[in-house]
Amino acid sequence: MFENLTERLSVTLRNISGRGRLTDDNIKDTLREVRMALLEADVALPVVKEFVNRVKERAVGQEVSKSLSPGQAFIKIVHGELISVMGEANQDLDLATQPPAILLMAGLQGAGKTTSVAKLAKLLTERQKKKVLVVSADVYRPAAIKQLETLANDIGVEFFPSDTSQTPSQIAAAALDSARKRYFDVLIVDTAGRLHVDSEMMEEIQLLHKQLNPIETLFVVDAMTGQDAANTAKAFSEALPLTGVILTKADGDARGGAALSVRHITGKPIKFIGMGEKTDALEPFHPDRIASRILGMGDVLSLIEEMERNVDKEKATKLAQKVQKGKGFDLEDFREQLVQMRNMGGMMSMLDKLPGVSGLPDNVKGQLDDKLTVRMEAIINSMTKGERRNPDIIKGSRKKRIAMGSGTEIQDVNRLLKQFDQMQKMMKKVAGKGGLRKMMGNMKNMLPPGGFGRGGF
Repeated sequence: MFENLTERLSVTLRNISGRGRLTDDNIKDTLREVRMALLEADVALPVVKEFVNRVKERAVGQEVSKSLSPGQAFIKIVHGELISVMGEANQDLDLATQPPAILLMAGLQGAGKTTSVAKLAKLLTERQKKKVLVVSADVYRPAAIKQLETLANDIGVEFFPSDTSQTPSQIAAAALDSARKRYFDVLIVDTAGRLHVDSEMMEEIQLLHKQLNPIETLFVVDAMTGQDAANTAKAFSEALPLTGVILTKADGDARGGAALSVRHITGKPIKFIGMGEKTDALEPFHPDRIASRILGMGDVLSLIEEMERNVDKEKATKLAQKVQKGKGFDLEDFREQLVQMRNMGGMMSMLDKLPGVSGLPDNVKGQLDDKLTVRMEAIINSMTKGERRNPDIIKGSRKKRIAMGSGTEIQDVNRLLKQFDQMQKMMKKVAGKGGLRKMMGNMKNMLPPGGFGRGGF
């Protein structure tokens, strides 16, 4: 996410952090680099101008001149301004109204409205224990109605049926009536989009807004459209009383222009950020955490929250007790750890939230691919229960069978067994006296020379 922006800013700020003191010339050169980094990230020009001016204003003032470490103080200023431009703090949905609380989704076709409706419904159901009803008022695309119905069934929320013979107004009225009669907490209305902004679409959604009077009107925007996202956001902001923005497809956005522009252009907070196609890939937008990730500082808080939600605590406790008792760490346990990692969004999603990962060489990042864990899991799944519990019996013919069963090569099986052996040794150290300290000291031995990815992986 936002790799290009992170890379440019990290290099620029690294150069200045080593300075003993800051001069006007230092600041001027660095600001020029920051400005170029933002423009290359497709950040809207008014946002770039204001951002650079504010940083300059603070950098040449008392904040830096009195600092013991001017370079670090400058980075702190840039970090603070990134937070400011994206909205200071997370703003949650306002659901404080007589049920049902109505959420109206607006945006262009292809921005990810329908998927975001499902993601939001799942988030509200699971984390806030709300009873949610979803409905599609997109009468121009039967596929969109069917898509929402399928997604609703997948995540276990109720779908209100609609079809193309009805008007959006009729659908909205019937859905609202049903939500009231059946005591739903939240009604989420998906609307029609167009490939570009036109008056017909705006009139339709304005009428829907007037009819429903939603407590939240959320603009859904594709992060990968960069500055276009900001322009579209401006058009919708002028036509509708927006209350917030959902930024989608951020996982595919290497630039970060939309994330930095939308809040400034609309004046409305980014409330959620979508990080993939999966229905659980929607997170509250925390400007401070995103700013830290942009500057390569990681996002440990989000990682901890994910672990709290997704890690099976019972299984984790059992494994910890097993290791402590010296019963050994087998391939069944290894597989369980891979599954847990996948539940948390995969290896790259986790690494992206750790500080300093942006500074890793590209060849190392390439080796830390999520396909790797899938392949490792496939190899373990191709083993018998006895082989998982006692990997020492896996020799010639067994290796050949496992490789064929998992669609991999014998070298891949050998590599997995070698890595497992290293992990097993590390677990034994954890079980001993002063184990955790020893384990941390030996973490670097987890990766064999050349990393995971040499050859088959």
